[in-house]
Amino acid sequence: MENATRMIQYIQTNRGEILQEWVEKMSAMDEQKLSTVITDQVYSNVADEYINILVNHLINQDQMAAKNKIRDFSQKLVQLGWTLNFIMDSLMEFSKIVFFRMVGQAEEKEQIEFGWAFDKWVTPINKDVLNHYAASWQRTVSLQKIALQELSAPLIPIFDNITVMPLVGTIDTERAKRIMENLLQGVVKHHAQVVLIDITGVPVVDTMVAHHIIQASEAVRLVGAKCLIVGIRPEIAQTIVNLGINLDQVVTKSSLQKGVAAALEMTNRKIVSVEE
Repeated sequence: MENATRMIQYIQTNRGEILQEWVEKMSAMDEQKLSTVITDQVYSNVADEYINILVNHLINQDQMAAKNKIRDFSQKLVQLGWTLNFIMDSLMEFSKIVFFRMVGQAEEKEQIEFGWAFDKWVTPINKDVLNHYAASWQRTVSLQKIALQELSAPLIPIFDNITVMPLVGTIDTERAKRIMENLLQGVVKHHAQVVLIDITGVPVVDTMVAHHIIQASEAVRLVGAKCLIVGIRPEIAQTIVNLGINLDQVVTKSSLQKGVAAALEMTNRKIVSVEE
């Protein structure tokens, strides 16, 4: 307990100098150049919050409150975009700063005793910080993945009974399954008579991608709607021909504009100019 009291007193007394040296160390270690968007004040705020956690851990008996502070601190590090390696290196630098400052003039025996007490104090806290960081990062990644999945195959109504699904990026088996599900659910939800699948943003159409698109088109037909594939660029058309893919049963258009015009015609409508 004596060593713990000494550590708290030393850190509190020399807090400003410790913070300044630590912020300088973190800025120097910043390989990702986070400093271009994160100021020294942000580093200082994070460092100050960490020191508060250390001090409160020794003087505060409310363990639940202490764990909540560590969890909130770790979530902040995730939001700042700090990498795990950067956090570990930063925490290690803090330990080195405080340790070498305190034991600089001490006897060898006292250095060993202090080192053991310091490690016993700091290591469990750092472990909790890293564990909460990993858990928070995983939750963030999972939520982002769900959001991307929801956006990866949206079905957008553009007119009554006409919807469009713009596809961007590569299409793998998992995404093809999402496309199929969204198509079938969307056709029913929006009472769609015509669905346009826009592949303008799909960089490569190979045999597998074409197969998935044809399957989606067939599924739409089976639930009572018509499907048009739009965005057939010249290079994609050439690839489809070279691969020998049969699109005879699928209505295709070169652009979304032509696809919309065809969809309106299928539903007995058209766009006309109104003269003033």
